[in-house]
Amino acid sequence: MQTRNLIGSFTLGILLTTIPVLSANALEVVPNLYQFQGKNVSITYSTTSFIGKPLFTYKDKQQTLNFTGNEQIRSVETEIGTLVTVTIRKTVDTGSILFTLVLPRVNLENSNSAPVETKGITTTNRFSVIPQFNRGQTQTYTIIPLTGTAQSVAF
Repeated sequence: MQTRNLIGSFTLGILLTTIPVLSANALEVVPNLYQFQGKNVSITYSTTSFIGKPLFTYKDKQQTLNFTGNEQIRSVETEIGTLVTVTIRKTVDTGSILFTLVLPRVNLENSNSAPVETKGITTTNRFSVIPQFNRGQTQTYTIIPLTGTAQSVAF
């Protein structure tokens, strides 16, 4: 009986020593600056800045919008990545348009930059001061493929 336990313990010890372990030098380097291009849109997002707040720039054919801080830039961690949302148009009587950047997890490891492919989602929120017009689907989405870079920079 003791021989079986000894052999089992020995086998378990061998198995445990073959499991890969991260070296003490392996660090996860998380980017803090993202730059993306898509059809008729460019996005720059930094999780922090020289002023200590996140910055977000949205540029399309008609406008360039700059956002600062957590009040204007809403960020939510989800299983599919971080959703970063800004309001690109808001009216009192017709609704609003939001832009959401789907930010995937990126580990820069030993470099300070990595290519990234993701999506931007434009959400149109329909609203009317006439209650009958607020029936049915009130949100529609446009998906924009984006390519760019994630970087780690010193602010």
